[in-house]
Amino acid sequence: MKQLLSIKTLYASLILVLLGCSAKTPDASTSAAPPESFPVVQISSASTTTYSEYPASIEGTTDVEIRPQVEGFLDQVLVNEGAFVTAGQPLFKINDRLYREQLNSATSSLNAAQAAIANAQLEIDKLTPLVQNKVVADIQLKMAQTAYKVAVANAQQAKAQVAAANINLGYTTVKAPVSGYIGRLLKKQGSLVSRSEPSPLTTLSDVHEVHVYFSLGETDFIGFKENYKGTSIEEKIKHLPPVSLVLADNSIHPQQGKIELVDGQFDRTTGAITVRASFPNPQGLLRSGNTGKIRLALEHANAILVPQAATVEVQDKIYVYKVGDSNKVARNPITIIGKTGTDYLVSDGVKVNDKIVKNGLDHLQDGMVITPLKPEVQVAVKN
Repeated sequence: MKQLLSIKTLYASLILVLLGCSAKTPDASTSAAPPESFPVVQISSASTTTYSEYPASIEGTTDVEIRPQVEGFLDQVLVNEGAFVTAGQPLFKINDRLYREQLNSATSSLNAAQAAIANAQLEIDKLTPLVQNKVVADIQLKMAQTAYKVAVANAQQAKAQVAAANINLGYTTVKAPVSGYIGRLLKKQGSLVSRSEPSPLTTLSDVHEVHVYFSLGETDFIGFKENYKGTSIEEKIKHLPPVSLVLADNSIHPQQGKIELVDGQFDRTTGAITVRASFPNPQGLLRSGNTGKIRLALEHANAILVPQAATVEVQDKIYVYKVGDSNKVARNPITIIGKTGTDYLVSDGVKVNDKIVKNGLDHLQDGMVITPLKPEVQVAVKN
């Protein structure tokens, strides 16, 4: 019996030893790794300016087609293409021989009509005392008076013909109606010109100031009405800040412009409305036919800015990773209403003092716990 108890005791001891050997102390290498570190940025608000650009076309304040008013051969071209001319300066000379002859003929007719008036007056003077003395019948005096009236009417008609001939003769010298720059010369010396020609002699552009036309879509136009002070379009235009003109080479025109008017209706074809701005052009750097872009500035008070580098685009939506309680990140959509520099202007999705992950977004997953690095305050700097 004692031997049997010893064997049982030995087996129990052996089992305890084996169980003790199987229970190992946890290795430090198998413990959970700390959350990955990411830089974060804290959102703040400030005043800033955003810009919108719209394609634009440039025209002179006056673009005139120079056309002949009389027919004839072009004797002289008195200007060069691209030259600056002043109002009243001669540009072309049309052969005037025909019109001088017409003036001479009209002048002769006027002289004859005036002589007829003098003869009629002499007849009246002769008949008046004879009628008073009843030497001749008064019907002769009445006929003489009627002849006088006819002579006066003929003289007036002849005078009008002289004036018309003078006008036509003056039209043989084509003068600049305004000051500006000459365009292409479509007719050369010796060409036969007339007022019925489909093409003008040239064009003349007054560009001391230029009109810049651009279009706003319906959405932009609604934003325009909501973002500026005033109860009417005219009042809103008065409160608009100056606008800039971006030229084709992306340089900025040195003079700022002012929006002057908005068209009365939308174009049914394009769904856009035309807006006109005017720019000083004292050095004549801008010409009719130039193109560019109008840059409109919009002031935003207490704007919320989010760095573009802290966003990710998924299926046409922009997201940020917001750091929440226990440093758990959540992918959150934001609503973008503009851009300034390297930042998005945000109206919804984040608020002041929120913390978002700044870099390394491609390593993040929704609901992931991170170790935030020291927060940086995103300061919005007014442009």
